[in-house]
Amino acid sequence: MSSDPWGRVDEAGTVYVRTADGEKVVGSWQAGSPEEALAYFERKYDGLVVETGLLERRVRTTDLSSKDAMTAIGHIREQVDQHHAVGDLDALRTRLDKLVTVVEQRREERKAAKAKQSEEARRAKEELVAEAEELAGSEQWRVAGERLRALVDTWKGLPRLDRKTDDELWHRFSHARSAFSKRRKAHFAALDAQREEARKIKERLVTEAQALSGSTDWGPTAARYRELMAEWKAAGRAQRDAEEDLWNRFRGAQDVFFQARSAVFAERDAEQRENLTRKEELVAEAEKLLPVTDLKAARAAFRSVNERWEAIGHVPRDARPAIEGRMQAVERALQESEEAEWRRTNPEARARAEGLTGQLQAAVDKLRGQVDAARAAGNNAKADKLARELEGRQALLDQALKGLHEFGG
Repeated sequence: MSSDPWGRVDEAGTVYVRTADGEKVVGSWQAGSPEEALAYFERKYDGLVVETGLLERRVRTTDLSSKDAMTAIGHIREQVDQHHAVGDLDALRTRLDKLVTVVEQRREERKAAKAKQSEEARRAKEELVAEAEELAGSEQWRVAGERLRALVDTWKGLPRLDRKTDDELWHRFSHARSAFSKRRKAHFAALDAQREEARKIKERLVTEAQALSGSTDWGPTAARYRELMAEWKAAGRAQRDAEEDLWNRFRGAQDVFFQARSAVFAERDAEQRENLTRKEELVAEAEKLLPVTDLKAARAAFRSVNERWEAIGHVPRDARPAIEGRMQAVERALQESEEAEWRRTNPEARARAEGLTGQLQAAVDKLRGQVDAARAAGNNAKADKLARELEGRQALLDQALKGLHEFGG
């Protein structure tokens, strides 16, 4: 019989292993010596130790699943429980028990991590849904559309939830995207219709602008072009390509008209500046007639100047009041001289002036006599009253004498 600390072989070749529960039969060995039998079963034990150590390392350092780890533990435990090796099976069993505890702990940790990840994914998807539903009502079509596409990419990168929750959230998310897409499609369809209507209006405006481009009715045509421009702005924008072409045609027609008008106005302005120079020379000639010394000669000279003045065309608008005002001042001076001469030489007016003067002189002489008489009689109050009346009549007489003097009297 042969033995070692963990097993023995009896005379019949039966191999035993020592455990805490007593000896257990390992097997029967008839192929050789008892030492060889123990060595064989000890090697089997060493194999189980190595296999247990490798499994412990895999559990600690890899993502081996709990299920696979428990299967491997069960495989080793089955050999340990069936006592098919000679060695410290109790110690090996203890290591397997500890490893089961580690695996179960890892399983719980993974379960908790998975639950946490699932909860985070659920919150993340709910946030995506809430943002998508808010964007569904946006009219920032480009920005909102790009953001919704980014939300889809984010959604795809998140873990799936339980089927019911994931389907419900995806339904809301998808509905929000669809609502936005429908609104955007309707908006751009309406915009296309508006732009088509704008194109038709602007085609009409271009046609009228081109028809007016050759007009020489400068004022009314320019006013109509301003009206056309206001209508153009009110019409809104046409499609981009059409808008550019229409504008080039519309602006081109206006340019033809306004360039022609500018050329005519430039020529007219030059002519009016020349007219102003000529009129300034004439008004200077007219002003030399003042003051009037020879009314007949002055009147003839002014008539000559005025005839030449009338033959000259328009002057610039801003210079017109000043130059015409100077000419009118000379004309008024001549008229005043004519009126003074008429008054001086009019016999009827002279006779009326002489008669009035005589009447006033007689009244003044009479009042003066009455004043002297009243004072001589000692009636000073009456004398003062008559003196005041005399003062008024004397003023009228002085004025009449001055007028009579103008007649050469």
